[in-house]
Amino acid sequence: MTVFSAALLLFLVMDPFGNIPFFMVALKNVDERRHKKVIVRELSIALLILIFFLFAGQYLLRILQISEPSLTIAGGIILFLIAIKMIFPRPGGGDFEEKMNGEPFIVPLAIPYVAGPSALSAVLFIMTREPGRWLEWLFAMILAWFATGVIIVLSNGLKKYLGERGLIAIERLMGMILITIAVQMSMTGISQFVMPLAK
Repeated sequence: MTVFSAALLLFLVMDPFGNIPFFMVALKNVDERRHKKVIVRELSIALLILIFFLFAGQYLLRILQISEPSLTIAGGIILFLIAIKMIFPRPGGGDFEEKMNGEPFIVPLAIPYVAGPSALSAVLFIMTREPGRWLEWLFAMILAWFATGVIIVLSNGLKKYLGERGLIAIERLMGMILITIAVQMSMTGISQFVMPLAK
């Protein structure tokens, strides 16, 4: 896996275009002058969580005695389910849409909108395969996070420019790409599990 492909995978699972409506709903009761500050704060918290999982996740897997093939297959399944929701969303907004009475903090913007289960699984998957390339994975993660952050910060303008249908079309396309990645991950995990048994 190259740095670019890792960054693309993480960008897809963070799903910034799909998260734009959720961010707008969560921030609707917050003063518009604080929107960017809140978004930047929540994005920064999400980055810290992702960095923690990047470096500490592999040790957690060792403690739980989870093998690399198991993680790869599980990651593929999770990504597949996320992609299915991106292509065929539930009417009314989905599982993570929440009504906020005040200013959101950590939940739901940092977790699970940005640093959600799919993003954390992808980070663990990338790091455990080749831990020696941690600097490259860190760069890929920051690159994906930065691109996600730019899109979310500019969400108001993007929604006006692209429109509701434009955002939906982009999210569907991202979901289709993510499905192919999820299938490939699952196939890789299965082959990693079967090959030693065949020998």
